[in-house]
Amino acid sequence: MSSAFTSNRRSLSPFWLLAILSGLNLFNYLDRYVVCQVVEPIRLSFGLTDGQVADLNSAFMLGYFVTAPMFGYLGDRMTRKWLIAAGILVWSLGTVLSGMATGFGSLLGYRVLVGLGEASYATISPTLISDAYGPARRNNALTIFYVAIPVGGALGYLVGSQISEAWGWRWAFVVAGLPGLLLAVCLLPFREPERGQADHQPSESTPKPKAMDVLKLLLLPDYSLVVWGYVASTFAMGGFSFWGPAYLIRVCKMTQVQAGIYFGSVIAVSGLLGTFAGGFAATAWRKRNPAAYAMVLGISTLLAVPCAAWAFLGETTTALRWGMAAAIFLCFVGTGPVNTLILETVPVNLRAGAMALVIFMIHLFGDFKSPKIMGYLSDRSGSLKLAVLVLPAALLVGGALWLGLGLKTLYRHRR
Repeated sequence: MSSAFTSNRRSLSPFWLLAILSGLNLFNYLDRYVVCQVVEPIRLSFGLTDGQVADLNSAFMLGYFVTAPMFGYLGDRMTRKWLIAAGILVWSLGTVLSGMATGFGSLLGYRVLVGLGEASYATISPTLISDAYGPARRNNALTIFYVAIPVGGALGYLVGSQISEAWGWRWAFVVAGLPGLLLAVCLLPFREPERGQADHQPSESTPKPKAMDVLKLLLLPDYSLVVWGYVASTFAMGGFSFWGPAYLIRVCKMTQVQAGIYFGSVIAVSGLLGTFAGGFAATAWRKRNPAAYAMVLGISTLLAVPCAAWAFLGETTTALRWGMAAAIFLCFVGTGPVNTLILETVPVNLRAGAMALVIFMIHLFGDFKSPKIMGYLSDRSGSLKLAVLVLPAALLVGGALWLGLGLKTLYRHRR
């Protein structure tokens, strides 16, 4: 037996699998959010309105959520590490090419490519983690994996602001995308965990799902409540992630670098603390309360509503800074629990399909349109400050749905 073949059969420990996937996820979100920091220079470069420049988000989302069901279907059937490698390569290439766009139309096309690559990774990677970690440790593992959202997002804002200021917005994309071109193959030498092994349901004992089986997941009450609460939350977070730096530049009169440093720092610190605190606290609470994951989601999101309203309606910089930091912290508290619930409310042989369906739903009905809606409202009202007020309303809806799931779970276990 050749050494190459032996290497190819070696398994990663759960620790190293999680570490590698989390590191890759950081670059995933860096490449996704770098565009948000360069919205203003792109808008000025191509002479666009707010409604038009928001099409950058729509283009990414088209590539992302439209192709997610395909990767969910393939992820429940094929070797997942090859799909992950292809996704990393495609999204990184799309990011680099974004910096070489000759016009706004070609830039939109490259953002579609970024979305397509990230759809593969976001759909499939959590299923590898769920197969490596059992129910008692799964939420903590997924919490660590999704710490990449605030950290990678913050790096996107910081890289975007610093590189754009020094060399122009095109180089921000090139610098952000290059690492992924080198890291795409890092999982290929290793054997991936078997589907269902952490739940003592090996893949040979679970049937291959059909496409209709995935669609029927929306008929599961718990899964459906998770999804629709996630839709509302994503609507709010997606809209603010896209327009946040522009809001600071226009309303707070910050420079591009100041906005990038401030927004990136708030996302990094508040998001990191919120993700860790919510994830590990929910795991501990789950030992005493079967509804802990849903209750953490509902309570934290509802608490974020007055904080976001305070930030947007307050007349002082202090209100903006503290309100924004508190709202972002609370919105990230449920990051681990919501993804754990997605995976644990469905059969093990449908986990990739369930992740794909969630991605499709939260982006089609969530942040695919929220930046565009906010841009339209800003154009019509002449004020981005008024447009952002739709975001606390969306958080209210999401928090109510998740709290309803928590109360429903409590009632079911107490009967």
